[in-house]
Amino acid sequence: MTAPNRNTLWAEILVDELVANGLDAVCIAPGSRSTPLTVAAYDHDELTVFSHLDERSASYFALGRARRTGRPLGLICTSGTAAANFHPAVIEASQARVPLVLLTADRPPELRDSGANQTVDQTKLYGDAVRWFRELPEPEPTDRKLRRLRVDAARAVASASGSPAGPVHLNVPFRKPLEPIEVEGDDPKDPDGLGVSGRDGPFVDTDDGSHRPSQDRIDALADRIAESDRVLFVAGPADPVVEGAGGQRSAGGQQSSDGTRSVNAGEHHTGISSGNSIRSAAAAAGAPVLADPLSGARFGPGPESAASDEPALVCGGYDAYVGSDAVAEWPEPSVVVRTGASPTSKALRTYLGETDAYQVLIDPAGEWREATFSASAVLRADPPLAFDALEASLRDRGVDPTGSGRVRYRERFAAAESEHWSVLADARDDEPFEGAVVPAVLDSLPQEATVFASNSMPVRDLDRFGAPDDRRIGALANRGASGIDGIVSSALGAASGGAEPLVGILGDLAFYHDMNGLLAAGRCDLDATLVVVNNDGGGIFHALPIESFEPPFTEAFKTPHGLEFEPTAELYDLGYERVKSLDALQTACSSSIGRDGVDVIELRFDAASSHRTRESLAAELDSILAESARP
Repeated sequence: MTAPNRNTLWAEILVDELVANGLDAVCIAPGSRSTPLTVAAYDHDELTVFSHLDERSASYFALGRARRTGRPLGLICTSGTAAANFHPAVIEASQARVPLVLLTADRPPELRDSGANQTVDQTKLYGDAVRWFRELPEPEPTDRKLRRLRVDAARAVASASGSPAGPVHLNVPFRKPLEPIEVEGDDPKDPDGLGVSGRDGPFVDTDDGSHRPSQDRIDALADRIAESDRVLFVAGPADPVVEGAGGQRSAGGQQSSDGTRSVNAGEHHTGISSGNSIRSAAAAAGAPVLADPLSGARFGPGPESAASDEPALVCGGYDAYVGSDAVAEWPEPSVVVRTGASPTSKALRTYLGETDAYQVLIDPAGEWREATFSASAVLRADPPLAFDALEASLRDRGVDPTGSGRVRYRERFAAAESEHWSVLADARDDEPFEGAVVPAVLDSLPQEATVFASNSMPVRDLDRFGAPDDRRIGALANRGASGIDGIVSSALGAASGGAEPLVGILGDLAFYHDMNGLLAAGRCDLDATLVVVNNDGGGIFHALPIESFEPPFTEAFKTPHGLEFEPTAELYDLGYERVKSLDALQTACSSSIGRDGVDVIELRFDAASSHRTRESLAAELDSILAESARP
């Protein structure tokens, strides 16, 4: 490796080692101090570079792509406030366990705390939101420092991809000159040593490995399940199936004969593989699965089971009924087996928090993602490994999923599910409301596709109105910190991460909040469909008690904007269509999926009316369930 100066050599070796450890793409925002890193990224043949005009869009684009692919992705920016604009996406990546490697260029140390222009304290800028921080030394072409640089790069990817996965921050100071020009007296062209040449593959081969469950703990859980007729499985939002250093999977996947796990290409972004493991265990236990749309368990073909097995009952309408008066009269579950992050459904979270059942939370990092404070046990294990082991243990104990008590408990949920989807079908035939956008979009999708749902109402509507389906539908959302910032960029980043069509369902405020992210559509040559549910402001606040306080409700909470979004099509060279019916939406989505480029499809609703419809549907379902429970 040759270079005209030490900055160029330093950046080339850093980027080369990151790529050797599994980094295959990087998002770059423009800036001077980051010039060595930007040039090195563009010069590397094995690295895909996405250029963005601003750091916030770049970071959320990276977040969306890494969430969908499971591969760590790099972010490069210049010094100063540029790095601060990464922070919201860093928080989301940390909360949602998405692997990112941040390379923030910096001024040399003597300029810090001096009032020098564009110089801020970037040391540990992101606090505890990163898995690891490293202040790299100033570039110096000595073998020892270059070997340390390669080790730092290897450690960065391993830390981002470990358990739990998440963002890593490398702060990289450079002195001028920053361009790849000859510097007199600075001759790093032929330094000796392993630091320059590297090794065949990663400099340090790392593997986070699989976290296998304790067989004793699994057997104890199986014993509890065997002794109970009322068992409930809950699949919360799933972590990305992350590829670690060297491209190795660190979680999820299919287990082979040697105990390792892999994921079929067509199943990776959907999470179907991980979802199948919980469905198989639930089937063996004769238990219903309350499957969050982001869990990987609600959508996709079911697992292969023994010919005598009944498939698991996968429930997707629970948000509409678990908090109802009718369900409050049901016998409580005795055992609840949970995995994933906190469920999207507030009704389900409340239900789990109020039950006295024995609850076990299975988490690959052993973290306490359990805001109801009702878990009885936390089991550190990769969920697919744990559920495979639990299924085997249940079968060893001869648990009969068709036992009368298990069937009666399961049928309560089956009946509630059937009534919920029937009520929704009738409502879709009446005056359209916001919640019906989700089933209309889902109906437009082919056999393999991805949906990216915005916070606040779209993801809640996906939860309540997205029926279980055997198509390979991946469902993604930024539910780590659940903000509405960066949604457009995240959706387009996800679109860049797979060949299957991607449809985003966005609220109007989320669309407005990240409108500049639309520039990536052309700059990154993307195909996607963005459905904008426009209710002229923060419609979610109609679901809160503050709705009754006017003022300040309209001005300070709903915040109507009165914006016309059609001009964005001309500004960003997008397709645009405003539709007025659900049938027209379905047709427009199907047409958009079949052509290149990014299209925006807009529907307009009255937020208050849509919330009243949601409430009336819930009341109607509660009445039906209460009537059916009477002797």
